[in-house]
Amino acid sequence: MRDIAEARIAIIGLGYVGLPLAVEFGRTLDVVGFDIDPQRIAELREGHDRTLETTAEALRTATRITLTQSVEDLGDCNVYIVTVPTPIDAEQRPDLRPLQLASRTLATVLKHGDLVIYESTVYPGTTEEVCVPLLEEGSGLRFNTDFFCGYSPERINPGDHKRPLPSIVKITSGSTPEIAAFVDALYASIITAGTHRAPSIRVAEAAKVIENVQRDVNIALVNELSLIFDRLGIDTLDVLEAAGTKWNFLPFRPGLVGGHCIGVDPYYLMHKSEAAGYHPELIEIARAINNKVGRHVAERVLALMGERDVDPARAKVLVLGLTFKENCPDLRNSRVMNVVDALREAGAAIDVWDPWADPDEAEHELGLRPMAMPASTDYDAVVLAVAHRQFAAMNPVAIRALAKPGAVVYDVKSAWPRDAVDDRL
Repeated sequence: MRDIAEARIAIIGLGYVGLPLAVEFGRTLDVVGFDIDPQRIAELREGHDRTLETTAEALRTATRITLTQSVEDLGDCNVYIVTVPTPIDAEQRPDLRPLQLASRTLATVLKHGDLVIYESTVYPGTTEEVCVPLLEEGSGLRFNTDFFCGYSPERINPGDHKRPLPSIVKITSGSTPEIAAFVDALYASIITAGTHRAPSIRVAEAAKVIENVQRDVNIALVNELSLIFDRLGIDTLDVLEAAGTKWNFLPFRPGLVGGHCIGVDPYYLMHKSEAAGYHPELIEIARAINNKVGRHVAERVLALMGERDVDPARAKVLVLGLTFKENCPDLRNSRVMNVVDALREAGAAIDVWDPWADPDEAEHELGLRPMAMPASTDYDAVVLAVAHRQFAAMNPVAIRALAKPGAVVYDVKSAWPRDAVDDRL
């Protein structure tokens, strides 16, 4: 194919995945950063990244980036990298509409010799079975004759600034051996940790999806252990710390499993597996266990309040954290809402404090507006749902000062000292 120096790259989708990628490539190559959200483009042009994955300084150093919401600006590019979300719908089925829209959009500008690389997490076969037909139909071009495809799954860990994009090994693949070599070399030009060239696009797609399936299954195990030990009156963290003294014990911890990866990707593999005639029992059970943890937390808090003669219908509960993980503003698929909804069902009034969440976004997406700071201390219970660093740094006095004397304090993340809380997951 062409030399890397001739690559004119378009990044389709400037979220948690696309923007860091655009910044890295934009230091040495011409890059068009495209997003359908005009507000997102305006903010980035002002040097502000609401995802906090990229700094204003990083945006300034990527001098070869052009930011746009206009499809016409994509016409001069010859490498298109798609980084749009791949969520699930209300029935927990893969929602490929963003990916399909991106493919249809690219089909309008695709030219002879162009390359389309997908980074979005999908089930094996999606690129060639779903995306390629849309590219062919809309462009009138033939796959692997007139245009080519690659797949290089994103591995960004939102909020983890110790592992930026260049420090994460990149899986690469291409639709022909020549294209696979080019895709690998292209990413190797920005990934200091190195690349791993998969033998096919389907293998690369499968490798990505099982990364999060594996984590989901392992977390489900410790979540189930937590449910067991709660009934036995044993502290789960004490058990895990003791078992962890063996060299090959895996250090997973219980918790709420949400977000756009671990809480979503297993459904993609389950969908494809069912279509192939195999029912994936272990993956399904793991999802079911992790999905019920939020309700268990709420039930435990309600039980502790009941022991103190607090009527749930008159109770006020302060929930600390709303994002799907600590030190990250990402609200997508946050399982904190399972805790909130279950407490509300019992009649409790809920306030949420999260210094990382955008209040307007939370209200729009979740129907709940987090406070900037707690307005009072008349709470009957405090639930630490997300261990943001502001919360994890609190001492026992500060923790108890958030609520009434004798209030219930529950720690989902085991971030606070054991003697500072009444119970933890």
